[in-house]
Amino acid sequence: MATKNIFTKICSSALITFALLIPQSVFAQIEAVTPQNANSQQLTQNESATGAPTPEEFQELPPELLIPSEFLLGEIKSIEKQGVDEEMGTPMPYQILKVELINGKNKGRIVQINHGSNVSIRETDKVEIGQSVVLAQVDTVKGSTYYIYDKYRLPPTLLVAVIFFALVILMAGKKGFWSIIGLVVSVMVLYYFIVPGIISGQNPLLISTIGALLICVCSMFLAHGFNKQTTLAFISTIITLIAAAIFSIIFVNLTRLTGAGTEEAFYLQFGDLEKLNLQGLLLGGIMIGVLGVLDDITTGQTAAVCEIHKANPKLKFADLYKRGINVGREHIASLVNTLVLAYAGASLPLFLIFHLNNSIPLWVNLNSEFIIEEIIRTLVGSTALVLAVPIATFIAARALTQPRHA
Repeated sequence: MATKNIFTKICSSALITFALLIPQSVFAQIEAVTPQNANSQQLTQNESATGAPTPEEFQELPPELLIPSEFLLGEIKSIEKQGVDEEMGTPMPYQILKVELINGKNKGRIVQINHGSNVSIRETDKVEIGQSVVLAQVDTVKGSTYYIYDKYRLPPTLLVAVIFFALVILMAGKKGFWSIIGLVVSVMVLYYFIVPGIISGQNPLLISTIGALLICVCSMFLAHGFNKQTTLAFISTIITLIAAAIFSIIFVNLTRLTGAGTEEAFYLQFGDLEKLNLQGLLLGGIMIGVLGVLDDITTGQTAAVCEIHKANPKLKFADLYKRGINVGREHIASLVNTLVLAYAGASLPLFLIFHLNNSIPLWVNLNSEFIIEEIIRTLVGSTALVLAVPIATFIAARALTQPRHA
């Protein structure tokens, strides 16, 4: 029986993954968003190791030629010189570096980079010998030049992820392993279905809702198995998710939000995505965010009701519901600040800016669309959490106390 259950999970994961990978034509929309340098083929192929372009070079070049033609990895070999330039009246740190290219067609080549000459950096942006960095290659009329685009953070991030996955599997065993598989499939749904669907012009709320349902199926059944308890939790999640969608539409329209409150949404109004429904995008984001905590509530509450029923199978519906809702109230009390603190923590720098900016009254800052978006996002999520408890309790208690027919 266990083998059959595992086989069913594997087949389900494979079918969902295969279905997501079929519509490859959708990704052509993504490529249209990426700026392309039509004149790059006309540039000279002679490489130069003179370092990043000088400010004069940047002024002479048309903007389209400043788009990086390639991103590479580099390793800092030496720091030739470093200091602080105060010629402009403001201290500006800089470093003259020797960097080895560790991939690409010029792998092994040493280039000189003036880190901080063209783009101002902070002390924390300085690099050290032996550190790996992401380099941007810019093709100019004088050859190819390089500058440090960012620090290379993927290897330590991967290590952190491995530690997390190992702890999950150690503490939760097979369920932990399948929850990780569900997480991977959920990310694939987001990246290969929701994002391309929105870019291709589909309604963001509809695409996000369908994607949320797919994520719900993957995360819940893969992690908790194909059984009655998981099915009850899944039904509760779907009902609560529909209620959350209705509340989000009402709240967003009531507060007259357009979805253009963030800097990212502002830039989406230009280029090939100028006709994107930003309000629908906001609603879709709310739905996905709600799902992130909703399945935890429904699964936990359903499990609690099932355990109470196992402990006393003679309990009637009313008694089972009452005992289950008592547990749920404790759960609500402990989670009432969960989303608020999560969003507040992510927006902590913004709170500092508001506190330091005394020229604008606090109520004006709170009235801004960006802040109202976060408030509505938090309230919709919190409302869904509160509703999930009685919904999950009712469905589980009703299903467990139904008389069995011979």
